[in-house]
Amino acid sequence: MAQIPNLDNSPLNLKSFREQSQKDLVDILKNIRGKKCLVIDPKLSGSISLIIQTTILRENGAELRHLSAEPVQTDCTKVVYLVRSEFSLMRFICSNIHHDTSQGLQREYYVYFVPRREVVCEKVLEEENVHNLVTIGEYPLYMVPLDEDVLSFELDLANKECLVDGNTSSLWHIAKAIHKLESSFGVIPNVRAKGKASVRIADILNRMQAEEPVNSSDMVMPEINTLILIDREVDMVTPMCSQLTYEGLLDEFLHINNGAMEHDSSIMGVQQEGKKMKVPLNSSDKLFKEIRDLNFEVVVQVLRQKATSMKQDYTDMTTTHQTVSELKDFVKKLNSLPEMTRHINLAQHLSTFTSKHSFQSRLDMEQTLVEAQSYDICYDYIEELIHKQEPLVTVVRLLILFSITNSGLPKKNFDHLRRELLHSYGFEHIAMLNNLEKAGLLKKQESKGNWLTIKRNLQLVTEDTDTTNPNDIAYVFSGYAPLSIRLVQHAVRSGWRPMEETLKLLPGPHSEMKRGGFSSSSSFDTLHGASAAVDRVADGRRSLVLVVFIGGVTFAEISALRFLSAQEAMAYDMIIGTTKIVNGNTLTQTYMEKLG
Repeated sequence: MAQIPNLDNSPLNLKSFREQSQKDLVDILKNIRGKKCLVIDPKLSGSISLIIQTTILRENGAELRHLSAEPVQTDCTKVVYLVRSEFSLMRFICSNIHHDTSQGLQREYYVYFVPRREVVCEKVLEEENVHNLVTIGEYPLYMVPLDEDVLSFELDLANKECLVDGNTSSLWHIAKAIHKLESSFGVIPNVRAKGKASVRIADILNRMQAEEPVNSSDMVMPEINTLILIDREVDMVTPMCSQLTYEGLLDEFLHINNGAMEHDSSIMGVQQEGKKMKVPLNSSDKLFKEIRDLNFEVVVQVLRQKATSMKQDYTDMTTTHQTVSELKDFVKKLNSLPEMTRHINLAQHLSTFTSKHSFQSRLDMEQTLVEAQSYDICYDYIEELIHKQEPLVTVVRLLILFSITNSGLPKKNFDHLRRELLHSYGFEHIAMLNNLEKAGLLKKQESKGNWLTIKRNLQLVTEDTDTTNPNDIAYVFSGYAPLSIRLVQHAVRSGWRPMEETLKLLPGPHSEMKRGGFSSSSSFDTLHGASAAVDRVADGRRSLVLVVFIGGVTFAEISALRFLSAQEAMAYDMIIGTTKIVNGNTLTQTYMEKLG
């Protein structure tokens, strides 16, 4: 099964978008005649693998290497670097070129920046005296389709850069990506933003539309009806909770990267010592598409039922006389056997983590933290984890959850936990604590918190959540409805106005605007199941909402959005855009610097 996702069923023509990105890259290679060595920034290789197959790159005369501090080993006289605009990568390129020069090697060098060139990078090339040896270009890859309804801008550090470093360059990148979508699918008439970064992106988008207008004739309906932008900072509670959907748990324990997982072959029942296996996880795998968004408890039941049914079919085959058409049906079922085996193996492996007492007690603690009722119990639990020297990322994740749901910790407790943490894990982690403070994720309590009000107003905690036949998005965390998705639910249904008071309790400003030639059109006022005018685009397809998360989104949140979209009362499709797919660990790790 190919890692490149099948986009045929996408509610938006993402296939044409991907094909354009393919063509741009092939054109770069074709314009450099003959054999060439394509040296790819390792961080880009995952994105490139979702756009184009390596065989196509080779067919266009490219041999592939990863960029590192080591000199490029190749017989090619043309070297093409495909890199993000990052200072450290320029050092690698310069050291590569200096090495070649010292060896008397004469080569042509090309540097293609993804998605655009930056003055600071070109300055490094100038300072190192290699600028005149290099031809510079751009490969405008602003986003990558991870699946038929998910786009990633591949900005790993956007959250930390905005909250800690004061670096907002990612906001221009996101606005540019959305503007590129508008060039293909029309100006999005409704924009709703919540959070400092989101409101900035909405403004940049308007400025881009003024400077490079997308032709939006009043006759043509735009394909995307509403854009909802949400800062991760607005809801840092959700990613710090353990995801309980199948795909979410796979990411928590085995880590999914660019729509695939790499792990020991023994997990898949293949006994080859030390061999790694790559398992693609996208909607091309029909069984995965069916179970990815279910609560893990239910997935185990579904797989058991399917296995039992297959076993029964096999028994019937061997003991009774079958017609040709029955044989045909059986063979068809057998074709799905590899998928079944794959997911039974993965589910079995996940169970070894989820059945542990430590996992269950952490879930209970997360629930207690979200309910924000038992301060002392939570404080003691986290202090005990620190004394036991549990993995630092686990402790920090709970500490962030504790701090947010209590609007910080009283000074005495704050100072004590900070001191204990440095004693237990080392004083070099003071840089991490400073990052968390600067981002507002770990702070001293200055006033009474408003989490209980937010929780009540948005009905974030539900009793007796049915995970088998869910009727609410809370099933993805077995009882907690992700705050971010509750906001989307309201924004889509009735805009921000009816919930102004609750929005003011959450970090950052909010905005709502109408754009393009549609400001007077009443059918664009809301997007609700009751209004038939809104549910359909001109050609009978459902209306489309683009939900963009600045700072990352979890698989559980994506599952909750898919669940919403599938409800009868909500007659619209959703596309999700994100700076990166994250979970509590990967998000926390972006803050985990050490001194020195």
